[in-house]
Amino acid sequence: MDDLARAVRLLREGNLVAFPTETVYGLGADAANPEALAKIFAAKGRPADHPLIVHLPDAGHLDRWARDVPEAARRLAAAFWPGPLTLILRKAPGVPELVTGGQDTVGVRIPGHPLALQLLRAFGAGIAAPSANRFGRISPTTAQHVRDELGDRVALVLDGGACQVGIESTILDLSATAPRILRPGRVSPSALASVLGAWPVTGAAADGPRVSGSLEAHYAPTTPLELVTADGLIFAVREALARDERLGVLSCLARPLGDERLSWRQVPTEPDGFARELYAALRELDLAGCSRIVVQAPPASEAWAAINDRLRRAVAGSGEKK
Repeated sequence: MDDLARAVRLLREGNLVAFPTETVYGLGADAANPEALAKIFAAKGRPADHPLIVHLPDAGHLDRWARDVPEAARRLAAAFWPGPLTLILRKAPGVPELVTGGQDTVGVRIPGHPLALQLLRAFGAGIAAPSANRFGRISPTTAQHVRDELGDRVALVLDGGACQVGIESTILDLSATAPRILRPGRVSPSALASVLGAWPVTGAAADGPRVSGSLEAHYAPTTPLELVTADGLIFAVREALARDERLGVLSCLARPLGDERLSWRQVPTEPDGFARELYAALRELDLAGCSRIVVQAPPASEAWAAINDRLRRAVAGSGEKK
């Protein structure tokens, strides 16, 4: 039996299967099976009121999970699915509460990774899949990241190589009157506006739904992390070496010197490349035995909004041993 057929069998038996998406690796379970869903929360240490995203084989499954689907959702699905866009819609009757976190809304998307699509189509139903890591920690972008972090808590890890987007999907809430971006991602506000005909609101409303990845502290290394300017980076390096301190550095700049006390990870200067390498770089630096990690802050522009969002939350949650 090949891995894909085995994965389908394991999911139908109520087990967990990790699989690649274009964004990050997901920890998958049958979205209609509450006992299987409970295993996701146990494996991740995830709070039960934190909703899951349901991954669909195709847009024909949308009405199984959502009701009163607005025309805007169907236009967005046609434009961006398969791809890194999650839509928050009113849930259909019978959707398990563990999927929705007890809310009246559900998050759905079709992932843009060929192996994920093969799995979903072979399974023939929705798969709930948050990132395949411990809750609040750095999301995995390779199969090895999943194995290292979750081990035998996952029945099978499908290896589809490194994720091409590298950060989680854009989450757009369509459950209220005005479209609202609850989590930035690869699909930008301007791209959404080109389909919606209006610029979406950014940021959660006081009475809005809870969604994945929206906590203040998230995506975090156990090593203390801070954002610095280019000048601040130079100062941090000099200060660390003067103290004989091992320092982790994530920067678009080339390594200035070969001192072994510096664990230096150079990343691309453009946002897509930076995002693709971000989580793997943070994981590498988190394992390097550094006293702290400094990240050269990206520009404050729309193109970098999702990356800045992840880094801000990573800073807030860093340094906590779990």
